[in-house]
Amino acid sequence: MIYHLTDPATWAASLAAGEHTGSTRGVTLAEEGFIHCSTAEQWRGVVERFYADASDLLLLHVDESRLTAPLVYEQLGDAPEPFPHVYGPIPVAAVVQVEPLR
Repeated sequence: MIYHLTDPATWAASLAAGEHTGSTRGVTLAEEGFIHCSTAEQWRGVVERFYADASDLLLLHVDESRLTAPLVYEQLGDAPEPFPHVYGPIPVAAVVQVEPLR
């Protein structure tokens, strides 16, 4: 299981489209080239570092076996460990749970 953070409006658009193309806060897959995700151990730190001021936040639980795009674990910048990145849209069928965080 990998995890992705998004907002309710972006997720609603993804449901309508049948796939999720939000990469990270305010950035699309087309702009970034991949979708930022986290492991179970990483997502809380991502919330603290990048979404502390977000009032509406959803945690998507993504079953990586249902992805149709490549999943690559990559080391970026000075991150202490590699993060999972999806190099294409995430099908809504791959999202097995949507957890409201705020």
